[in-house]
Amino acid sequence: MSLSNNNFPKLHNAMWPGLVGKGSPGAEPCIELDTMLNLTAQAEVNGVKFDGVDLFLFDPHVSIDATDQALDRLADRIRAKGLVVGSVVAPVWPPTGGGSAMGSEAERAQFVGQVRKACRIAARFRKIGIRPHGVVRIDSACSVEDWSRDPAGSTKRIIATFKEAAKVARDHGERLAAEGEICWGGMHSWKTMLRVLEGVGQPRVLGFQADMAHTLLYVLGFNAPEHRLVPAAFRWQPDVFHKAMRRLTAALRPWTLDFHVAQNDATVKGSGAHDKTGKHCMATDPNGKLNIARDAGYWMRDAAGKVTRKFRHICWDGCMFPNAVMLEPQTWNDILAAMIQVRENHGWRA
Repeated sequence: MSLSNNNFPKLHNAMWPGLVGKGSPGAEPCIELDTMLNLTAQAEVNGVKFDGVDLFLFDPHVSIDATDQALDRLADRIRAKGLVVGSVVAPVWPPTGGGSAMGSEAERAQFVGQVRKACRIAARFRKIGIRPHGVVRIDSACSVEDWSRDPAGSTKRIIATFKEAAKVARDHGERLAAEGEICWGGMHSWKTMLRVLEGVGQPRVLGFQADMAHTLLYVLGFNAPEHRLVPAAFRWQPDVFHKAMRRLTAALRPWTLDFHVAQNDATVKGSGAHDKTGKHCMATDPNGKLNIARDAGYWMRDAAGKVTRKFRHICWDGCMFPNAVMLEPQTWNDILAAMIQVRENHGWRA
């Protein structure tokens, strides 16, 4: 592989695939954080390594109630492996201590409370010098089915909750990014997601997190066929695909604060307690519908094709890969190679 001199954006690996869809009845066991860190730190392609990790603030990886001392010790462990911390995921869902963003007053207060705890942790990592960039990731913590019972009212309550969460983030010097994923009510299509973002109306504090695997399903209209951007009889014609991607990213790119590189075979998958959502595939999967190195440019370049330099780091997300795949070192070398190619195509030197 011919490598460029680009050193931005930095290349991160997500730690939450060791937890998401795992650990519940009928699912595979969780993968410990130290194992995920080691696999990340050991990956190398032509002398290039991962620069950092994005964290899920959830046991058994990182307790949302971790003390400053515990966070300092974790930072030392991460730093010792030559890595930094980027974005962090706030556990806003009811089973983790949070509550639905469109729920009762008490549930919405629980949601905001979890955001407050996550912002404290994110700010602590920033203060001690282990976190040079990144956002706090959220979603609506409610199902599409529940949202659909009262779309207008549900969306109004989500917007109100997100506004409260944005105040918390601003007070901590943080930014929030709402994940566009088809399993979250009110953000299950590109149009519903845009309504929420515009309703909050604070693009410098609360924006969008784009994941290539999830946003591909926006194009196809999963969970919102009325908002699909390609015909029902779509057969992956290149001109139709690119037209749809241009429309999608024109709408959501201005709001995007955080970006996940991923692959998808245009199917959905659920695992354990996680609802069905975009199926992440290996970077080398022959069934993958995305040209990763090319299609990342829809999010990393503007409408004129100029690199935006908006993301100081990008992150690979491989949620719900089987444990056997995740524990294989070659998996992470293949992923790192794909990330390097994205940076070569759409990065910059600083």
